Amino acid sequence: MTQHSHQTAPTQFVDAAGIRFAYRRFGQSGGVPLVFNMHFIGTMDHWDPLVTDGLAAGREVILFNNAGISSTSGEVPASVEEMAANAAAFIEALGLAKVDVLGFSLGGFVAQALTAANPGLVRRLILVGTGPRGGEAMATLTPEAQAAFGASYANPDELWLDVFFTPTEASQAAGRAFLKRFRLRQEGRDPEVTEMVAPAQITAIGKWGASRAGAFDYLREITHPTLVINGSNDVIIYSVNSFILQQNLPNAQLILYPDSNHGSQYQYPALFVGDVTRFLDAVVPFPIQKDADHD
Repeated sequence: MTQHSHQTAPTQFVDAAGIRFAYRRFGQSGGVPLVFNMHFIGTMDHWDPLVTDGLAAGREVILFNNAGISSTSGEVPASVEEMAANAAAFIEALGLAKVDVLGFSLGGFVAQALTAANPGLVRRLILVGTGPRGGEAMATLTPEAQAAFGASYANPDELWLDVFFTPTEASQAAGRAFLKRFRLRQEGRDPEVTEMVAPAQITAIGKWGASRAGAFDYLREITHPTLVINGSNDVIIYSVNSFILQQNLPNAQLILYPDSNHGSQYQYPALFVGDVTRFLDAVVPFPIQKDADHD
């Protein structure tokens, strides 16, 4: 076990594909590491420490910024596939032959593309608050997302109350607790993203979400054990897209948390950590095809 946590893990750097990637590693070493892929305009410091530290109790956790994000060099790619290629280059630069991959929102697009392009690199896949290529209402930001990201907030962090949580009293209370945890790390905190990030990421999101014939065919080639998790009322990437993922991925299970929006894992961090831990630790999480055993 490393002596570091979400709050104290130092930012390290590794070079790959002409990019200087910023990353942090902490938790229980020796097994298959879990690599986190971040959401729209997020940095390593946008993860919830209850989630990262909770999962790090049983495995090594790796957080990183993709190209052009915060302390990582380069330009933000205008396609998910390029982001996925960068993620693969980063993982390989760390000398890792096999990883588990978690992707949240835009990071979930990247996680899918990474796994599809590099099936031997990935053991198990966790998709949170995300959707398939060409999913429902994914060609542009949803009206709710446009309203949230276009609004003005006295405290900029309160954007995430609208993006991640429902308007109910219980969900908003969970959101306010999350915002306190969100700012716990003070030393060595990542810089916020520049104004160049959002336009490039929106372009990539639009390409991924555009409707097309056979949009879901690629999912049937991802035979890895997969856990899909979302809120019951995700208005950023509509919850139906999680069902579409589960229906088209050959070895996927789906969990929807009640009275929750895009950030359901931050509303129910203990439940989320427990569900993910059971999935990753299971000898066989659920039946898989004989030719698709990635353990």
